[in-house]
Amino acid sequence: MLTKEELPECPVATTVQLIGNKWKLLILRNLFFNDTQRFTDFVKTIPGISKRVLTDNLRALENDGLLDREVFAEVPPRVEYTLTNLGMTLKPILDAMWDWGNDYKTMI
Repeated sequence: MLTKEELPECPVATTVQLIGNKWKLLILRNLFFNDTQRFTDFVKTIPGISKRVLTDNLRALENDGLLDREVFAEVPPRVEYTLTNLGMTLKPILDAMWDWGNDYKTMI
């Protein structure tokens, strides 16, 4: 997790740094609609994402404290991802993006 000193001074820049790519936003979207997701769930529901890019973005979101990764000692291993309490605080932002996207589609 980044320290306060490592984050941009501007709050908007901080938010963009944490969730500002399409993959992270789509991962978060999935977790808001489905409390828990497995790796293969993300692959199936996020068209165009490679496994490597998915892994990198999941790790970044975990390192930033926005999601939890739980590994179950099974064969084959099962890994589940859920939002942390901090990650849940992003819901109003994604809700606003959802509403804006719908409004945009009706206006064009």
